[in-house]
Amino acid sequence: MTVRMGLIYKKPDWSLSAFDAYWRDQHGALAKRAPDLRAYWQNAVVDKLQRGIAFARGAWDVDGFSQLSFDDGKQSDQAFLHSDFAARLIRDEQHFLGDLHIVTAEQTEVIPVPAADVRAKLLKRMSIITRLPSMGEADFRREWAVHGELVRQMAGVSAYRQNYVVSRERVKGHLCGHDALPIDGIVEMWFKDTTALEAAFNSEAGLRTMAHAQSFLSEITAFVVHERQIL
Repeated sequence: MTVRMGLIYKKPDWSLSAFDAYWRDQHGALAKRAPDLRAYWQNAVVDKLQRGIAFARGAWDVDGFSQLSFDDGKQSDQAFLHSDFAARLIRDEQHFLGDLHIVTAEQTEVIPVPAADVRAKLLKRMSIITRLPSMGEADFRREWAVHGELVRQMAGVSAYRQNYVVSRERVKGHLCGHDALPIDGIVEMWFKDTTALEAAFNSEAGLRTMAHAQSFLSEITAFVVHERQIL
């Protein structure tokens, strides 16, 4: 599964409520018509605190994350880089977004997401992660897999996904390198509530997991989000 993820910033003169309503009702209705799209989720940021972790935070100050899932990268590229639909979508984005960065990722589900009725009651946290400057991509990916096994041992984590970034667009529609958009992965975690989140990271297993994070990550920028399924 290939996931195209947008890091979304509202226009400064838009209120959060107006931005969120337009994103959900107007833009969502357009974007869900993308060719070959399998699923589309929006994640509206509600909290920009680290919560439970003491780790360097990056400069990312996003207002939301979009997630659009395709069977493979070719379908994603065709829909958003090489079609008339892509141009229509960009025109609409220019109406209500102040900025937009895109990453395309390979998704790994480490702890499965529960059924929809259970999922709807959970708190979701998303984190943008950046590897240490001294670490190559292959070493980062290996250590992130190790990290995933450590997260499995943390009581209170209801679900956990890793989204490994394989391509970047600092400006939508224009591929760029790591230096221009230094994001290596996006984490999705679900918990019963903020108490469960903080307890998980303050546990012995959680402290061990975050000690390992120091060995391969330079930044973790965390957000609590409200997720909703558009398609």
